[in-house]
Amino acid sequence: MRRDDLCHAVRQRLKRLPAPYAAHYGVVPLPPPEEAIAVGGAQQRHQAASEALARVDTLASELEDPYLISRVLTRREAVSSSSIEGTNSTLDELLIVEEMDNRDASEAAIQVRDYACALDDLLPRAKAQGHRLFDMELVRMLHRAVMRGDSSYQDVPGEFRRIVVWIGGRGDIAYSTYNPTPPDDISVCLAQTMTYMQSDGMHVMTQSLITRMAVAHVHFEAVHPFRDGNGRVGRLLLPLMMAAEGHVPLYLSPYIEAHRQAYYDALKEAQQQLEWPSAIGFISDAITGTVRELLATRDALRKLQEIWQTRRVFRARSAAARSLALLPHYPVVTVKRLAALLGITITAATAGIEQLVGARILEERTGHRRNRIFAAPEALSIINRPFGAEPNLPGFQA
Repeated sequence: MRRDDLCHAVRQRLKRLPAPYAAHYGVVPLPPPEEAIAVGGAQQRHQAASEALARVDTLASELEDPYLISRVLTRREAVSSSSIEGTNSTLDELLIVEEMDNRDASEAAIQVRDYACALDDLLPRAKAQGHRLFDMELVRMLHRAVMRGDSSYQDVPGEFRRIVVWIGGRGDIAYSTYNPTPPDDISVCLAQTMTYMQSDGMHVMTQSLITRMAVAHVHFEAVHPFRDGNGRVGRLLLPLMMAAEGHVPLYLSPYIEAHRQAYYDALKEAQQQLEWPSAIGFISDAITGTVRELLATRDALRKLQEIWQTRRVFRARSAAARSLALLPHYPVVTVKRLAALLGITITAATAGIEQLVGARILEERTGHRRNRIFAAPEALSIINRPFGAEPNLPGFQA
């Protein structure tokens, strides 16, 4: 880490690292700022993100659109956030794992599943508890959730690191781009992150939610409290902050994955130079882009359901007809799952799935006679397309 890359205020926070790295320094980050932060050149991007957030909140309150809170959104978030850190699974694999109860599941898929389940568990708590949710135990809990399935992790999940880590440098601290908080200072610095996120100070009056999301994320990643898994925990905190504030939670990791270098650059500029507009602008763009993608996916899935309805005349209120509205949220499903979702017998669910297979809406994925799994490939294609790509509907015409 080069001193010349750090602004004066950050250089003042350097602290010598413990042996065997005593020739190097780590950054003890300044507490998150309480005063108003000038957005600078990111003003228009910040305004666009504010309007996008308001649009989604309005749609959620007026239309009660179920897709805005669909389970597939948290699953895609889990896949993308894990992929950024090198834990690679796919949405299809994750959804199949959830139907298989871990049978033959890869370690990566189980880790991604645990990430999604952490969101499922904590989003209702964030809505109920608000900013009180954010404390040190939450961070430990999130880390346990995302790392407990990683057999290669060398520490105890949830415990703060007691070793020196660095960012960049390809394994050599001499060439690092940033040296996070020394181990002995982690608890104090992370407590500052949590205090900031609890929004008890003046900053809740002087800074927008978008600004606070950017600052909190940058500060958490600067502290880097764990040996590994910091990025996933940090990105989990973002939708929880939105939910705690009463907004529809947005899942930014697919955008971040698609703009990975800009993400790293924004973090580096904020951490090294305290250039907050860089991070605020990136989070703003992530929100705007995520809302655009969310609404495009929702509209495409609605059109897909209309196409499905042209393929066969379904009896009103039959299992097959009722399933059409469920498949965007459960594009991978078993007979047992469908029966539970619709509140019908296994026999009725089986008949409904057979009709959907006959209409080329579902296809069987296992080739087994028992424990069969069915997928809606057209819905999966829309949900799991590359971020920013147009949904490919014309190919689905009967």
